[in-house]
Amino acid sequence: MSLQSVSDEGTSVEDARNGQSALGDPKSGDELLLPRHSEQTPTLSVVMPTLNEEGGIAECIERIKNALEELQVYGEIVVADSSTDRTPEIAQEMGAIVVEPDKKGYGYAYLYGFEVTRGEYIAMGDADTTYDFEELPKLLELVQSGEADMAMGSRLEGEILPGSMPPLHEHIGNPLLTKFLNVFYGAGVSDAHSGMRVFTRDAWETMECTSTGMEFASEMIMEAGAKDLEIEEKPITYHPREGEANLESFPDGWRHVRFMLVNAPGYLFSAPGFGLSVVGLLALLLAWTGVELGGASFGIHTGIGGGLLTLAGFQLMLFGAFATVSSDPVRGASDPFTTWFTKRLSLERGATIGAAVLAGGLAYGGWLAFTWVTSGFSALPVAVADIVATVAVVLGLQMMFGSFLLGSLNN
Repeated sequence: MSLQSVSDEGTSVEDARNGQSALGDPKSGDELLLPRHSEQTPTLSVVMPTLNEEGGIAECIERIKNALEELQVYGEIVVADSSTDRTPEIAQEMGAIVVEPDKKGYGYAYLYGFEVTRGEYIAMGDADTTYDFEELPKLLELVQSGEADMAMGSRLEGEILPGSMPPLHEHIGNPLLTKFLNVFYGAGVSDAHSGMRVFTRDAWETMECTSTGMEFASEMIMEAGAKDLEIEEKPITYHPREGEANLESFPDGWRHVRFMLVNAPGYLFSAPGFGLSVVGLLALLLAWTGVELGGASFGIHTGIGGGLLTLAGFQLMLFGAFATVSSDPVRGASDPFTTWFTKRLSLERGATIGAAVLAGGLAYGGWLAFTWVTSGFSALPVAVADIVATVAVVLGLQMMFGSFLLGSLNN
């Protein structure tokens, strides 16, 4: 949608700021804030989850009204409330739509609130005064102009007022989590955990978010990146909060990291597995051939280590394939092994290859047993070839039964 169709009557953001509203005379924020069952369709729906926010809810709602007045568009405020204080009463008195989620959780409050919204554009933010909702217009412009499917306010590129964010969050937690999301999911943002966002209804439906906890904020970015939605940012000012914080730094931070990892099996399993396998096979090859590098020779101990790394790496790659097929992650593993194992390798073919590798290892083991018996049960020297045969037996078993497991998961 272009900037010339912000409201149902065709008001543009630029015209609204010049006081030239197609609604007639400029309207106040109270006049532009719609009740739940209004016949007028809102352009912008603002959703806030609340948990005992009586100290900040009034200021947040007032700022949203100011933003609506600047934009000259009709809007609605949906408060998904789980409070035991006067938060819902204050919100209702100021014209907000208050709903009470039937389950707990930060993410669930948003999911519940989004279901109530009617606007073409949806905004979200916390109700503790940390986000200045008067900055909504510049985010809405990015989305309405088509520059972005989702616009985010960047605290790290903007201004963080003293006392607004703990140094641990500002300098370590948020930058690190943002780095994870950018690497794993191609988000390309500077502040992935900013809670101030504006997006289209189509973008929200495309993202298909389901998380009910604090990891909901990460899931939105992960889904947007995986679905190739355009994300743009604008610097914002982050303010000190009113009331007690509901965030627990380490438990909530770990929830984000865990969610990111389990939804990216390529990074969690396949990539480390591939690296271990390559190093392991190289060590096995050096030990088996007896090649010297820089005066260093590689013997039985190198072979043992190489065998262990090869087996561990192959098992991790299998985990990546199983996780991609069984759990429907946000970003499935797309490395060559996983693609081959999950899409091109049938149960029968995989089991056959595994059986062949197993047979080769068992054949060598049988020859060793025959040699041992014919030598009068004398002790046999341990050779690197024995380790290679052992690795082949285990790899063959992994491939055979892994193929059957993949077959059962695909049914």
